[in-house]
Amino acid sequence: MAASDKKTTGLVVCFGEMLIDFVPTSAGVSLAEASAFKKAPGGAPANVAVGIARLGGSSAFMGKVGDDEFGHMLADILKQNKVDYSGVRFDKHARTALAFVTLRADGEREFMFYRNPSADMLLRDSELDANLIKKAAIFHYGSISLIDEPCRSAHLAAMDIAKKSGCILSYDPNLRLPLWPSADAARKGIMSIWNEADIIKISEEEIEFLTGGEDPYNDNVVLKNLYHPKLKLLLVTEGPAGCRYYTKEFKGKVGGVKVEAVDTTGAGDAFVGGLLNILASDPNIFKDEKKLREALQFANACGAITVTERGAIPALPTTEAVKQILNKAKA
Repeated sequence: MAASDKKTTGLVVCFGEMLIDFVPTSAGVSLAEASAFKKAPGGAPANVAVGIARLGGSSAFMGKVGDDEFGHMLADILKQNKVDYSGVRFDKHARTALAFVTLRADGEREFMFYRNPSADMLLRDSELDANLIKKAAIFHYGSISLIDEPCRSAHLAAMDIAKKSGCILSYDPNLRLPLWPSADAARKGIMSIWNEADIIKISEEEIEFLTGGEDPYNDNVVLKNLYHPKLKLLLVTEGPAGCRYYTKEFKGKVGGVKVEAVDTTGAGDAFVGGLLNILASDPNIFKDEKKLREALQFANACGAITVTERGAIPALPTTEAVKQILNKAKA
């Protein structure tokens, strides 16, 4: 597919895990104390795919779920949300992954995972839909799919196809330390593909983790440790405070949109979806600071709306909702 065709279709293919989050119905309690849980579809790459589709963009999800009720429910959710799910595979022998999420009183989260092994870890490179990847303008992924074989090899093969077909590579490491064998393995795994990405989105906590405790607010720390020569855009999300951006030509900060946080699950994914949806139709946005700042303002608003409701996918906004909150913030 010619580069110009890709620009007109603007497809974003998201690769990785899709799972079920069990979120307590009351905040500020431990898993043991929670009296009830709400079932919510999740998994960062899947959240991004749905986020893009809900904004009216074109997205696809690639990954593996169990050939069980939860797996088929997740495929159904993709279908209902107009996400292309032709790249989803079903595993007859492994279950769909589950995550129990505790919500602290401030809406921040702690996770307990059931994946031993879960279907998402068992995707093989022979199961990849290469043609779907080749159609993409943007190929987006995380680091959880790098933890175990055979999924790690499938992830690397998919990235290779994407790179060779001229996709923009978008990376959100989405650190989930309990899933890695050790902190050192997590650091090495996340950094092993760092220099391949065109766009990277990280949080302050991830900067601290990856740099061994250096100051995440110091531009020099970020640029020295995490900016690589091929990188077009490095984004640092700061929760309610907004985000910082770094390109070869310029750097700056865009403030957040103030809301009452109920559950921060999926806020980063909504942010990524908001940005990638704009980038898919305007791939040169990181060369124009004014346009980039507008896109990041939109992405910040996507994240803000998502924290006002429990669960990730149910809370992802429409373009109309984002415009409303931005107009309100300007007023």
